[in-house]
Amino acid sequence: MSYQSLPGDSSHSGSHHDAPAPRGPSAPPIPPTSRGELVAFLNSFVYAWHGLMYAVRTQRNARVHGFLATIAIILGVLLRISAVEGAMVFIASTLVFIAEMFNTVAEACVDLVTREYNPLARIAKDVAVGAGLLNAVLSVVIGALVFIPHLWPLAQRLLLRL
Repeated sequence: MSYQSLPGDSSHSGSHHDAPAPRGPSAPPIPPTSRGELVAFLNSFVYAWHGLMYAVRTQRNARVHGFLATIAIILGVLLRISAVEGAMVFIASTLVFIAEMFNTVAEACVDLVTREYNPLARIAKDVAVGAGLLNAVLSVVIGALVFIPHLWPLAQRLLLRL
């Protein structure tokens, strides 16, 4: 089974079968021992990058999440939030992007199986997008908990000047 490009993805046409067969969850990782295994290992990062770029290129919500995450990180730097607060903002932002990518996977898989209306396909897509929405709400709550204590004193000083 070889890799086939998705709509909007002309980045490569390699094979994902370069990698050795997966091992059980309790087995320790085996470092690449041959040149072929090393190439396959490095190619896995290329494939992952292609997946990230596909999401950014084709999914509006992924671009919106990326933009908002950038704003949140810049705001965190400007407000000098703590390292723990910064980690919370970064994790929340990253999880929203990951949820968007899983939603893209679910939609692509459903579309691969059927283009016709099917109630189970609708459920799969709705649940995937619902998970993304819940994750975005969680991210907003975390952002509020982190940023409001830093922004409130600034807002009070601005209001007192008026």
